Amino acid sequence: MSEIDELRAVVEGLATRIRTLEDQIEIMQLVAQYGPAVDSGSAQATAALWTEDGAFDAVPTLRMRGRGDIADMVNGGHQSLIRNGCGHVLTVPHIVVDGDEATGRSYALNIRWDADADRFWVARVSANTWRWVRTAQGWRIRERINANLDGTPEHREMLAPPPPPPPPPPPPPV
Repeated sequence: MSEIDELRAVVEGLATRIRTLEDQIEIMQLVAQYGPAVDSGSAQATAALWTEDGAFDAVPTLRMRGRGDIADMVNGGHQSLIRNGCGHVLTVPHIVVDGDEATGRSYALNIRWDADADRFWVARVSANTWRWVRTAQGWRIRERINANLDGTPEHREMLAPPPPPPPPPPPPPV
């Protein structure tokens, strides 16, 4: 391999790594927008974080399909939460990018205001699994599953690391 070929390979490797980092940052910014959008009651901004046909399951009670369902949730029952003081705080997700798709897992906390006690309290801690997809408008949520960490084994398992990739095949014999 010539020196030029080696440099090309290094530059290509760096470009791939930079694109992965940019993808991860864009996805983190997408997730970071959820809490402020939903807690300000911005239904369209919240729904726009998903693909048109995106799914959002708040296990076991809510199954939302498409942006319309997500906007309806924000404009519906969610209004009583934010009227009484509520904040959705999402942790930075662990993200695995694979081309134009990505998967991840994270925690979400639902923190509520108790006016009688003059304090906030954690109403819900949940496990989240995510599927994102690159669209013409940038990364969007294809699917989010949010499940209470209430001791249910399946909910805990949502946070488990993904299995390691298979080892590369052995080199061909010479």
